[in-house]
Amino acid sequence: MEQVKGKRVAVLVEKFYEDLELWYPVLRLREAGCEVTIVGPRAGESFASKHGYPAKSDVAAADVKAEDFDAIVIPGGYSPDHMRRCQPMVDLVTKAAHQGKVLAAICHGPWMLCSTKAIKGRRLTGFFAIRDDVENAGAIWEDAACVRDGNIVTSRTPNDLPDFMKGIFDAMTEANAR
Repeated sequence: MEQVKGKRVAVLVEKFYEDLELWYPVLRLREAGCEVTIVGPRAGESFASKHGYPAKSDVAAADVKAEDFDAIVIPGGYSPDHMRRCQPMVDLVTKAAHQGKVLAAICHGPWMLCSTKAIKGRRLTGFFAIRDDVENAGAIWEDAACVRDGNIVTSRTPNDLPDFMKGIFDAMTEANAR
């Protein structure tokens, strides 16, 4: 994973995140040599997962800029519904979308992408229950383990995490080649 070594990645957190969808990417990205920052609505706060496992934010979304990162990962669970209530988190993802940064969302994570208005005409997937939301935001729904449309990488459930990570690494490698 030499191509992604040193890349800066934000992983978003809010309460009720899906454990595997946050920790699997965090650990794989760190293993590959990426600098991972856990970004929440408030700095230094612990957020409980759906199963009670805490994740502590390193920084608040209001204290970082899209330019600080090469990629943003949005885990699912119920956390994206709470993330969308925090305007600095929405602004961070929106600005990253406008800058063409790698945006990776799994499960309910595409809800954040819906809030960016950047997915119109793009191919996406996610947990089947958000299909209507994704289509109403103008995206084209695909039921696949990983859908990659340029800089946007999406997956459905924790079972798709290996494909999701491959999509993220491929997108980051391509962005590095530009």
